[in-house]
Amino acid sequence: QVQLVESGGGLVQAGGSLRLSCAASGRTFSSYAMAWFRQAPGKEREFVAAISQIGGSTYADSVKGRFTISRDNAKNTVYLQMDSLKPEDTAVYYCAAGVVLGVWPYWGQGTQVTVSS
Repeated sequence: QVQLVESGGGLVQAGGSLRLSCAASGRTFSSYAMAWFRQAPGKEREFVAAISQIGGSTYADSVKGRFTISRDNAKNTVYLQMDSLKPEDTAVYYCAAGVVLGVWPYWGQGTQVTVSS
């Protein structure tokens, strides 16, 4: 079992940057793959980025080249650096964890990101 708490959301102008953090409880953080998802109003939750236990990463095409996922196992934290933000990036961003990459049984409560034009 792992508990996840996101932070770092907020309001930013288009073209700006934000860094989201997701702090995980427990002593086995390094054994989990981690991911970020987002959900905009009236839309389904969508995949944003994932990072494996050994640091390999993958991104949705819509954020590739603008967002960077990273992890600090010493701090039990995964990050999402978001640059060149667009209004269409506005959503609630969720952190997820799983032992198997692509299977996400653990979720945080989400943090709101709003990008103004």
